[in-house]
Amino acid sequence: MRVCLDNCCFNRPFDDQGQARIRLETEAKLHIQENIRNGTLELVWSYVLDFENEANPFGERRGAIAGWKRSAVMDIDESAAILLKANILVEIGLRPKDALHLSCAIAGECEYFLTTDDGIYRRAQQVREITVSDPTTSVREIDL
Repeated sequence: MRVCLDNCCFNRPFDDQGQARIRLETEAKLHIQENIRNGTLELVWSYVLDFENEANPFGERRGAIAGWKRSAVMDIDESAAILLKANILVEIGLRPKDALHLSCAIAGECEYFLTTDDGIYRRAQQVREITVSDPTTSVREIDL
């Protein structure tokens, strides 16, 4: 099963763990990463994730996230089809970068696009090509 994690999902372990939701999402995200390491899940990477991660002002976080690119089974580059799909996703209310990232996950034939961003989650429920979920829910759905 292929998954794509967005930048906020990759950054979740670096967030303040004082809130129960953040702790749960962190644990679920770490569990997903373990399943990527052991081959139960396949990670898809994209040029959008590279772009977003490069903007991270924290070098240690940026490096830790970038290291996951080596675990990806696929690295999606920009294409006309991705841009076209992203434009359609913008029309349903997604921000342009989020639409590009989701479009890359669809192009990579991911079953799941994982995010901790409530705005992406709410707007992307209209997308039928992929399941958009948070890490905690996806761990239950995938039954890892």
